[in-house]
Amino acid sequence: MKNILITGGAGFIGASLANLLIDNKYEVTILDNLSPQIHGEKPEVTSSTFRSINGNVKLIVGSVTNGEDMKRAIAGQDAIVHFAAETGTGQSMYRIQQYVDINVGGTGLLLDILANSKHNVQKVVVASSRSIYGEGRYYSGELNEYVYPKHRVAEDMDKGDFEVKYPKASQLQLVATDEESKIHPSSVYGITKQNQEQMVMTVCPTIGIQPVAFRYQNVYGPGQSLSNPYTGILSIFSSLIRTGKSLNIFEDGKESRDFVFIDDVVSATFAGLVNDAANGEVFNVGTGTPTTINTVADTLIKGYGREVPVTISGSYRLGDIRHNFASMTKIQSKLGFVPQYDFQRGIQKFIEWVEHQEIQAVRYNESIEEMKAKGLLKVGK
Repeated sequence: MKNILITGGAGFIGASLANLLIDNKYEVTILDNLSPQIHGEKPEVTSSTFRSINGNVKLIVGSVTNGEDMKRAIAGQDAIVHFAAETGTGQSMYRIQQYVDINVGGTGLLLDILANSKHNVQKVVVASSRSIYGEGRYYSGELNEYVYPKHRVAEDMDKGDFEVKYPKASQLQLVATDEESKIHPSSVYGITKQNQEQMVMTVCPTIGIQPVAFRYQNVYGPGQSLSNPYTGILSIFSSLIRTGKSLNIFEDGKESRDFVFIDDVVSATFAGLVNDAANGEVFNVGTGTPTTINTVADTLIKGYGREVPVTISGSYRLGDIRHNFASMTKIQSKLGFVPQYDFQRGIQKFIEWVEHQEIQAVRYNESIEEMKAKGLLKVGK
């Protein structure tokens, strides 16, 4: 396989993968709509990821929902890495049709073309997400079993009780979520990622194509959008700190995520693309370690050397999960992948990169007011 199509390839992960493929002598085509929310109004100026690939790849500016764009992009390709998607848990809860059209509809169109036309495609790698798990996996000593709590309810969170609940289990121990864990997304975004993954893993084997799915945890690092207010707490906090604005930490700040560095994500994806051991498999991609939002805020403030006010507000977003971190056993066993960056090492490289970027307007308050107006953000008392 020498000719690789990356949908959404001008984005954060896509551009990094494209550059790795180019370094390894692959021919890369990118299909991307250059969304202003991600790339700004002038990508050649405002998007570092676009600039990194522009001129080095065959670029098709178009949409995964447009049949002619897709057919032109697929022609002559040996493999497809499908990154194109609307991202953002909160935004997905009120721009529902948009997320379904692009994430589910775009994937459906891709598979429909592959199923009903002549092509050279041998493998499709799809970007899935930890969001399909919803709340994480826990162990109950009282029940002597692993359990999967339902989504949290506003009644509890209004009282400042943010932890998950499970019937007849008063003590729950958070454990790593493995690939066999329950799928129960808590947002429209998560539902669409589940649909993307399942369609690819179901359809591709029936038409002679090898599928691979990667369930990425919270990806961060040099190249991520610093202006998109709907995704990336590290970007949002960084922009606020650099402009001397206060940080509003939701819930009690003890909620946690598995933050995985971009270089590790790209290495894992490349391994899945070129390694036959990945065929037909679904893999978590993370670090296997949870980090609280309080730790994120403290680390960024120290890293930038700027003191800003921090408020732990008790506010919360409907659709957000409490905890989730990845089990890395399967990907280590099958692909030999071991992440090289822990949070402290990765965040330092991220901070160094951010310090060399122009400060951009984040529209964070605008996004907050938008969620309040939709009834999705509840303000702490």
